Amino acid sequence: MSSGDPSRTLVRRGAVMLALVTIVLIANVARVVQLKIDPHAELVAAAGTRESSKREVALRGEVIDRRGRVLATSVVAHRLFVDPALIWEKGWERVRRGREADPDSPADADPFLDAARALAFALDADPQKLLSQLRANADRRYLVIADPLEEWQLESVLELSLAGVGVEPRTQREYPMDSLAARIVGAVSSDERGLTGVERIANASLKQEDGSITFLRNVRRAPMWIERDGYRPAVDGGTVRLTIDAVVQEIAERHLDAAVKRFNAAGGRVVIVDVENGDILAMADSLRQRPGFREVTPKDDRAIKASLGRNRCMTDSFEPGSTFKPFVWAWATKLGVFKPESTVQLPAGGPHRTSFGRLIRDVKYYGPNTWRFVLVKSLNAGMAIAAERMKFKDMQECVRAFGFGSKLGLDPVMEAQGIVTPPKSWRVTTQTSVCMGHEIAVTPVQLVRAFSAFCRDGTMAPLRLTLPADEASALEAQRPVDGMRVLPESLAVLTREVLGDVMIEGTGRKAQSTRFRIFGKTGTAQLVRPDGKGYYEDRYVANFLGGAPLSHPRIAIVAVIDDPDRRKAHFGGETAAPMARDIIDETLEYLGVMPDQDPVRAGAIRGLAAATGH
Repeated sequence: MSSGDPSRTLVRRGAVMLALVTIVLIANVARVVQLKIDPHAELVAAAGTRESSKREVALRGEVIDRRGRVLATSVVAHRLFVDPALIWEKGWERVRRGREADPDSPADADPFLDAARALAFALDADPQKLLSQLRANADRRYLVIADPLEEWQLESVLELSLAGVGVEPRTQREYPMDSLAARIVGAVSSDERGLTGVERIANASLKQEDGSITFLRNVRRAPMWIERDGYRPAVDGGTVRLTIDAVVQEIAERHLDAAVKRFNAAGGRVVIVDVENGDILAMADSLRQRPGFREVTPKDDRAIKASLGRNRCMTDSFEPGSTFKPFVWAWATKLGVFKPESTVQLPAGGPHRTSFGRLIRDVKYYGPNTWRFVLVKSLNAGMAIAAERMKFKDMQECVRAFGFGSKLGLDPVMEAQGIVTPPKSWRVTTQTSVCMGHEIAVTPVQLVRAFSAFCRDGTMAPLRLTLPADEASALEAQRPVDGMRVLPESLAVLTREVLGDVMIEGTGRKAQSTRFRIFGKTGTAQLVRPDGKGYYEDRYVANFLGGAPLSHPRIAIVAVIDDPDRRKAHFGGETAAPMARDIIDETLEYLGVMPDQDPVRAGAIRGLAAATGH
């Protein structure tokens, strides 16, 4: 075959073409690899990413009461947001395309006005207001327009399909029982971070963790592939079960609000405890402003939202007055200072004068009488006489043993520890003041826990606010529990019996129940001036500390009426005690406790108290 053979020429040309094609293909492949591995920065910016991420919303945990009633929960809501810059850009894009298709079309356009009108129709909102928002934020890339969206608004917005308008899911905290137990449950921030109450205390348990999914998409932005590590599931928050019973809480709040209004008081507080296991069944707290009064109790943010207020049952301490006497009486009896039937040389014609010259006054002077009589009639002189027979360290040990001056651990941040004079500053005046409930400040939860020793076998119940989340464990946890021993059982029972006599012969007669045998102690302490310069002469803190039924106590209660209007009534036996009785009656009936009172006898005692004014 000659060199000019056409067939050889064709083969050579084919080989050259194949080589060229191969080189081009290799070059293309190399370029693709180079673009994939190390693309130019400008190209990356122009191409964008081929991956998309989507958030999977998790729900914050629920707060429930002891019986599983929901007090706080989260639901998925939606917010409407816009990208004003994109709305403007896409709006003018449509105008340009329109002009290209029809050069004679009108030149005027306002993308913001078009978007505002469309959104106003979908939301049933004011278009002018929406237009003003868009124009004022023209350069922003994210602007929330409506949050949360109603269901019908969500559907209407989704039907618009407007560029620069989006809807995103978020969680929304809801409280099915409205303001009930608001200051116990607390509040959360806009991102559902606990701010107050249990929402803050148990935030770590309630906190949710949103999930995400990252996927490779095609040009139509549809998912093509999900890597194994591209999916992180959402984790809902855990459930927190409270010891609070919603029904008992409602009883306490209802009666407290009524009493505070009836006596035109600055506020009030109630704590109810199941003495068998230390469960706090209710903590109610009321605070109000009165025209014409210069209020002493510090305000909080509850006027803005009920759950933003502080829980004053734990945060605010006060001088208890005579409700502190049972603890000192029992301790002095334990030390052998007096026996219940020992004679105490009480004054007959006027105030008692202490060994250092202090005058101790009482409402009435009975003369020498028994140590038991001292507590029943709440005699300051008798308590001062016993206090002078005790050493300083005896009184200090009494205060410490009953847990005063120490936090209970219910709220490590907000809970107050109360005020107790330190040993180095303890004086004879302190000794004879503390025995009457002065020169010492306590919180309602401290008082009711200490009082539980008289309701039990001389051991104090360890108060708690939460239970295990699952129902079976919660029921198991509600069994009777051991407590910290403070008194011998016989002395606890004796003190309880004497406190029962207080409701028959003493200051608690007006609060006698016709259903249950209540035992307790009233107190009326002068209100401390906020500047620390002594006490008000005509302003008080009225309170009652009690339990029921007497034969087998089930609950203990502390009831406080802060600064009642003296023109209405101000003694603890007139204000706090009757309110506590009504709460006790209704609560024990709800708990299924059988009445143990003789209604005829109880009615007679109350009638006599009303007739004599005592």
